[in-house]
Amino acid sequence: MEKPTTYCEYAQRLPKNDVNRIYHDTEYGFSLTNDNEVFGRLILEINQAGLSWTTILKKKENFRKSFDNFDIKKISKYQEKDIKRLLEDSSIIRNKLKINAVIFNAEKVISIQKEYSSFYNWLMNHQTYNLSQWVKLFKKTFKFTGGEITKEFLLSIGILSGAHVAHCPVFLSIKKKINLKKND
Repeated sequence: MEKPTTYCEYAQRLPKNDVNRIYHDTEYGFSLTNDNEVFGRLILEINQAGLSWTTILKKKENFRKSFDNFDIKKISKYQEKDIKRLLEDSSIIRNKLKINAVIFNAEKVISIQKEYSSFYNWLMNHQTYNLSQWVKLFKKTFKFTGGEITKEFLLSIGILSGAHVAHCPVFLSIKKKINLKKND
């Protein structure tokens, strides 16, 4: 059997109950509009840096619990005691730089929400950007968001196209949903 060349090919070969298969089939590339969920995805992408995505997917619910259900307002108010708690939490990635970046980024998202009414609206306001422009914007706005993190984050929430290859059944399903919305 040939080695898969895309995430779609890789995921489609996995058992239906594998975390990568579930993520690929139900979340990756699907549009997210809820600010806390969008921010939660950014938290996961930041924490994936230097690690496997499988590791992050296996800890996803731990991240959700440890970071107050990805509540941006709560995270933006984290203090030293919260950082200490997170650094002692073996169910997540214990990296002080990443934890501090998440808190800083939550504060930035609060500012964005004040100006654009939501993080999602801010993203949509820049939807015509190419990847290079997105990376510059994210590096200027957030911490711990280099090119790969920015790209994967935007692909994962459906802002950038290309999460799935054209012959992937999930791609066809997402495309059908988008077309149905356009026709409503």
